[in-house]
Amino acid sequence: MKNKLFKSIWLTVGANLVMAGSPFVFAADSTTAKNPIFHVEKILQAVIAGKSRSSKNALRDKYRHPAQTLSFFGLKNNMTVVELWPGRGWYTEILAPYLKDKGHYIAAGFEIKKNPLGVKKAPSKYRQKLASQPEFYANVKITELGAHKQEMGKDGTADMVLSFRNLHNWMGSGYEDKVFDAAFKALKVGGVFGITEHKARPNQPVDNRAKSGYVDLDLVIKMAEKAGFKLAAQSDINKNKLDTKNHPKGVWSLPPTLAGKMKDRAKYLAIGESDRMTLKFIKPLKLN
Repeated sequence: MKNKLFKSIWLTVGANLVMAGSPFVFAADSTTAKNPIFHVEKILQAVIAGKSRSSKNALRDKYRHPAQTLSFFGLKNNMTVVELWPGRGWYTEILAPYLKDKGHYIAAGFEIKKNPLGVKKAPSKYRQKLASQPEFYANVKITELGAHKQEMGKDGTADMVLSFRNLHNWMGSGYEDKVFDAAFKALKVGGVFGITEHKARPNQPVDNRAKSGYVDLDLVIKMAEKAGFKLAAQSDINKNKLDTKNHPKGVWSLPPTLAGKMKDRAKYLAIGESDRMTLKFIKPLKLN
C-alpha cells in the first residue's frame, strides 16, 4: 500500500512539472520514471562557480545550463568521462576540475594532422589553456577524434561520453557513424552517451549533412540506435523558443558566432544561442 501511495505521489509531481512547463521531459524508462526530479550536487555547483571558469565562458551559462545538463546526464565525480571535441574548453573548465581528484577526464580533441574544419591552431591553443592552470588540468588526457582517428581511451572503460553541439560537424564531413560506434565501444555496459545539439524544426525536410547546423531529432535517435544505444531520456533544459531556425547563415547567425551583417547583431543577441535537444543514451545491459 505504501509503495502504491509513493508511486502515486511521484506521478502526480511529474504531471504537475509537465503542466507547469518544466524543462525536463522524461522517457518511459524505469530509471527516469522513478526519479522525475534530479538534484544538482553542491560539489558541481561549487566548480561551476569556481576559479577554473573564465568570466566570458560563465556568461554563457544562461544559454547552456551546465549544472542542469550534467546532472540530467547523471554525472558523478568518480567517473571516467570522455568529452568529444572540447573546442576551446568551455566544458573542460567544469569537467576537468570536477573529476580531477576521484575521476578521469579525457578530451577527445581535433585530429592534429587531418582536421576537416581547418582549425589548425585549435589543438595547440587547447594544450596552452591546460598548461596555464595545472592545478585544474594536470590530469587531463588528450586524444584525437576525426574521420581517421576515433580515440576515446580503452574500450569498455568510460562511464560517460559527452558531445556538446558537435554532431552537425561530423555529419557535414560524413563520419558521424564512426563517432557513434567509437563512443559505444568506449563505454562500459550501462554507460551514458550524452548529446546536446542544435534542433531542427520538425516540419523541415531531413538534411543528412546538417548544412544549416540544425539536426533532426529523430535522425539523431536513429543514429544512436544503429550504433547499439538505447534512448533513456530527453530534456528541454536547453530549449530556446526564440530561435526560429530560419537564419541567413544558419545556426551560425546566432551567438556565440554571430556570422553575418553587423547591423543584425542586436537582433541575434536578443534571440540568444540556439534551440537545442538534450538526449541521454545508454549502452544497454543486454546487447542485441
